[in-house]
Amino acid sequence: MTGTEGVGGPGAGPLLLGVRHHGPGSARAVRAALAAARPRVVLIEGPPEADALIPLAAEEDMRPPVALLAHAVDEPGRSAFWPLAEFSPEWVAIRWALEHGVPARFIDLPAAHTLAWEREGKDTPDAEDEPTGEERQPDPPAPDTPSGPDIRVDPLAVLAETAGYDDPERWWEDVVEHRGAGERDPFAPFTALEEAMGALRETYGAGGHDRDLVREAYMRLQVRAAQREFEDRVAVVCGAWHVPALRQRTAVAADRALLKGLPKVKAELTWVPWTHRRLSRAGGYGAGIDSPGWYGHLFAAPDRPVERWMTKVAGLLREEDRIVSPAHVIEAVRLAETLAVMRGRPLPGLGETTDAVRAVMCEGSDVPLSLVRDRLVVGDVLGEVPPGAPAVPLQRDLDRQQRRLRIKPEALERELELDLRKETDAARSRLLHRLRLLGIEWGEPVASRGSTGTFRETWRLRWEPELAVRVAEAGVWGTTVPAAANAKAEADAVGAQSLADVTALAEHCLLAELPDALPVVMRILADRAALDTDVGHLAQALPALVRSLRYGDVRGTDTGALTEVAAGLAERIFVGLPPACTALDADAAEEMRRHVDAVHGAVALLGDAGGAGRGEAAGGERGRASGAGHGDVAGLGRDDASAPGHGGAAGPGHGDDAAPGNGEGSGPAYGEAPGRERRNASVAGHADAPALGHGDLRRRWRAVLRTLSARDTVPGVIRGRAVRLLLDGGELGPDEAARLMGLVLSPGTPPADAAAWIEGFVGGGGGLLLVHDERLLGLVDAWLTGVSAEAFTDVLPLLRRTFSAYESGVRRTLGELVRRGPGKQVGAVATAVGISGFGAELDAGRADAVVPVLRLLLGLDDLVGNSDNELVGVAG
Repeated sequence: MTGTEGVGGPGAGPLLLGVRHHGPGSARAVRAALAAARPRVVLIEGPPEADALIPLAAEEDMRPPVALLAHAVDEPGRSAFWPLAEFSPEWVAIRWALEHGVPARFIDLPAAHTLAWEREGKDTPDAEDEPTGEERQPDPPAPDTPSGPDIRVDPLAVLAETAGYDDPERWWEDVVEHRGAGERDPFAPFTALEEAMGALRETYGAGGHDRDLVREAYMRLQVRAAQREFEDRVAVVCGAWHVPALRQRTAVAADRALLKGLPKVKAELTWVPWTHRRLSRAGGYGAGIDSPGWYGHLFAAPDRPVERWMTKVAGLLREEDRIVSPAHVIEAVRLAETLAVMRGRPLPGLGETTDAVRAVMCEGSDVPLSLVRDRLVVGDVLGEVPPGAPAVPLQRDLDRQQRRLRIKPEALERELELDLRKETDAARSRLLHRLRLLGIEWGEPVASRGSTGTFRETWRLRWEPELAVRVAEAGVWGTTVPAAANAKAEADAVGAQSLADVTALAEHCLLAELPDALPVVMRILADRAALDTDVGHLAQALPALVRSLRYGDVRGTDTGALTEVAAGLAERIFVGLPPACTALDADAAEEMRRHVDAVHGAVALLGDAGGAGRGEAAGGERGRASGAGHGDVAGLGRDDASAPGHGGAAGPGHGDDAAPGNGEGSGPAYGEAPGRERRNASVAGHADAPALGHGDLRRRWRAVLRTLSARDTVPGVIRGRAVRLLLDGGELGPDEAARLMGLVLSPGTPPADAAAWIEGFVGGGGGLLLVHDERLLGLVDAWLTGVSAEAFTDVLPLLRRTFSAYESGVRRTLGELVRRGPGKQVGAVATAVGISGFGAELDAGRADAVVPVLRLLLGLDDLVGNSDNELVGVAG
């Protein structure tokens, strides 16, 4: 072969099959052309390092969509994908070669060069700049090559516009996907497409894709080598954009010169599962197809594709309990065909079928149509790869655990309910938490709907192809999931930037049960806590530590050291919080108010940690109020916190002279729901006992709250919140709270400070407090009506932010009370016996009306004769 010998020419040379990646029409044409030509070797656009992986495509366990994954050995996060669907021409070519015993090889630029160029960052375009359908991978730039026009050309868009189409997808459907089955020349579509692409290359050159010149030089060299080995019986399957360049006569020396000095890294390749949903993404190697499910249907349907598609749509809508009859299917097919004729199309395309489904089956609504698009047009198909595919040791260990625990990776999002008292569910929880710590976000924890116990977990699972890269990245930490998670946790603890990061990591270690990493994390946590003097940092760290104390109950983890650290943090917060709350602006005061809420809930939970844990262990159920016993940690001041009998800590037998806060009086303590003591006592008998000698933390915290509520130098939002927390915990009676509010809302207090106090007191779910204590509502109403016009404009944003957070029913009730005039009821309510806002006697008629519904909701109809049922006999 001479230095100027061409790759091919008229009537001789290789068979160049230019395709559109992920095009079912191109896939059918490739299959027909290969069957007619019977080549001795098939060359395919792709990384040549993957040649050894091609035989795996013939295994029964290999089910597309799949992708070739290449990653740098020394930097696994630097990776590239080459996805292949069942309707991809490249996949069809591979399968044809394997079925006919013909060698198949990849001939694109090696992934070792591609990944090296990505690391250097030379001439790497943004994902959204990639041309639709023709860019196969992240391509390197071409050094010392003539640059084409600055504009980057989308070949399909140019051809569609030339043909008078405004939509490249519709043009492609009409000229390729809807080709008749009676075409006698299997090479005709490739000849026509090559001619069109040749004209584009003559006009636009590289079309702004200068990196393609290097790739095409490498491909030409590989084709020449195949010709020497197999003569001219060589078939090449590549993007249609590259065909004119491969047909071009160039010197071998010139091609080698383009490849000289290319950077290189060590790369590893394997097969990984892919999804239709990932194929639909426009960025990167998604190839720009918006409807992989529709394309898969066109490729698989043996005949009558429109009728078969409408049948699929009807089946899906019936599964969703929509009324769709065979008559709907017939009418939808007729409408789609009519629309195709009116629009001058050879066959109905996706646009016509979608319009027909909307009009006939969805009755003009886009809501069920969106379901059709999500489930069928795009789809949730997840491919599979055989166990023999190369993988990093961590991936193999993950595969073993997934099989052992029977949690299969799926592209469709689903929820997984776990009961941590069961060994299998506990192991699943450990695996998911360990993967999250490694940065493999397969599962996301969500709030449990069925139960609020600590033994319940709910996860939202969804496997994305990119997680295979995350697994490869995490492989540097260890060869098994537990070993990698332990090593990663230790490294994260050493490199943590703040105390809150370390406490969050300690929580993750307990959830993931990492006994080797926990001592390291705890040592660093103790050191950081001893040196950190910022009260805000300490307040951020304490809730996570206290939440972690709960995990020892269900997971059997020793949290004694963690309790000591948490108690030490609480002590330092108590000392530093009052000075830290002075001289704050509005934003800093609001942030500190959130810290006060978090510390309040943490102290309450820290005091209950020992007793609550024993209660759970004994009864298997926490018996806590709504919110999993830690709802107060996050919220502190939910609407139900001020409900009758809850915020009314000064109810009968629990007045100002009582000993509030010890959980032993007749009222609730520290924002707990009524009856909590009784339920906990029924489980363990000592659920409210102080834990590990830290029972006096509550008493000291109440003293801090009193200090904050009385200092004029503390911002109003913090003083108001302190009063509210003392009121909810039974430390202040309603009379004292009303007196403090009256002082704040007096004319001598600046309106802005008074509004901030109100925000702190009734914000965050305090609407019911005003509903059920009309004295407080009357004070707020009297103050607001007395604010001057100038000051009202200043305080309006604060007040609006406070009251707009209430639920609509609470706002409506407050409006009715204000319209009636709450001040008129103050005296009557003040002299009433019982809880503020309620009558002295039970309204039996209103209670009787609720009982039937209550029985139905609680399933108590069968327990009417049971004298132990507390609800039986309420009506009488």
